[in-house]
Amino acid sequence: MIENYQLRYFLAVVETGSFTKAAKRVFVTQPTLSAGIKKLEADLGSKLFDRTSKRVFLTESGTRFVPHAKSILYQLNLAEADIKSTGQSHLLRLGILMTIPAAIIANILTAFNREVGGLVTELFEGTEQEIQNRLDEGKIDIALTILRPTLKLEKIPLYKEGYSIALAEHHPLAQQKGPIHPAEFAGEPTIVRSRCEILSETSRFFTDHNVRPRLVYNTAQDERALSMVAAGVGFTTMPDHYQADGVKRIKMIGYDFLREIGLVKTTYQLSEERSALIDQFITFSKAQLPEITFNREQL
Repeated sequence: MIENYQLRYFLAVVETGSFTKAAKRVFVTQPTLSAGIKKLEADLGSKLFDRTSKRVFLTESGTRFVPHAKSILYQLNLAEADIKSTGQSHLLRLGILMTIPAAIIANILTAFNREVGGLVTELFEGTEQEIQNRLDEGKIDIALTILRPTLKLEKIPLYKEGYSIALAEHHPLAQQKGPIHPAEFAGEPTIVRSRCEILSETSRFFTDHNVRPRLVYNTAQDERALSMVAAGVGFTTMPDHYQADGVKRIKMIGYDFLREIGLVKTTYQLSEERSALIDQFITFSKAQLPEITFNREQL
């Protein structure tokens, strides 16, 4: 009998092309994942992968099984969601990119709940890839994330924003007027946001300007990074929306990266009731965002 975890293991290998990477994605050891794949192959009576020293390839049987695995896993997740929603007027399964400020989604959900009443939310916070996986597996119905040209899902643009410096308001550089030259940050203590989607681009930006900030703290939590900035531990770069008491946001000359944030829908067929709720949420979000988005000219 094929089990849920076997399908997750199989699709993780398909998407990463590696047993090692797949094991990390589903949070198990590689031997555990390999055993699960072996059991799945035994249950199906067919080999699913060919392995080389550098890569894992799908067999013909494996290729044919991919759409079935996705469909089965989706139906299981949908059934679970439907059972959970029994007796609940509205269930919204929403993915949120972890580098989007919590205040934005909190404001939207609070206002949307007032609009529809009885809203029950099932939230998932993750990276772009983790959100993509959840959408593909049917574990979430819609997500607030970065809209990439390569994203092969229905996209609903909401807003664009840039990136800028976050400094303690008492820092000498925070007293300057206008954009600051990158050279001013040479040797300055810096806080690295390890989940930043433009981390490598930011590193190259400073390198291209012969600037080497001094790393003092590394965190995957943006709110913690802001707290450290406010405490004067160091500076960081982050999307313009992030604001906090004791922190000043300033532009840096030449640091002109932008990101577009929007909603992305799953490709799977949803129930009529769930589709109506998702469409209502999209319409509401598009109307609500202009009231809460940040004007970069305020920097």
